[in-house]
Amino acid sequence: MEIYEAVKTVLAVRSYEEKSVPAEIVARIVEAGRLTASSMNKQPWHFIVVEKPETLHRLGELAKSGPYIAEAALAIVVAIEKESPYGVSDASRAIQSMVLTAWGAGVGSNWVGFNNLNDVGALLKVPDSFEVLAVLSFGYPTRELGQGKKQRKPLAEVASQEEFGRPFG
Repeated sequence: MEIYEAVKTVLAVRSYEEKSVPAEIVARIVEAGRLTASSMNKQPWHFIVVEKPETLHRLGELAKSGPYIAEAALAIVVAIEKESPYGVSDASRAIQSMVLTAWGAGVGSNWVGFNNLNDVGALLKVPDSFEVLAVLSFGYPTRELGQGKKQRKPLAEVASQEEFGRPFG
């Protein structure tokens, strides 16, 4: 899938088929996160790939906004260095790279949580120098999604030309 097409059509997926994601696709998703640019090339992230059903179920319990993690084929827990002033922004970029790479391979995903995931960190033995930023669930969608059917504000409301308030384009 062409990059712009992936950006244009990617949607959050919260319901997954009972089907594993091939190891080569999982590796490509994680590699996309690793290859993402970061401020001063510090790479203040760590990705924990979870595929064991019992651990996925526990993640679904701990991440209050994402019980569907329990049904996912896998999850990637994204932890960031607490001391990094750029951890959130750099890891967010890596998350988007992973989401788009997965989508391009036909794998849906969703970002679960934002901070307040200390119990997830404890479960996965994340060291105290890191905090869990997000849990990403991944799997094949249970239903065909209307790719590109997004409800977004018009471009003129969210983009300006040369100065704020002068509509772009």
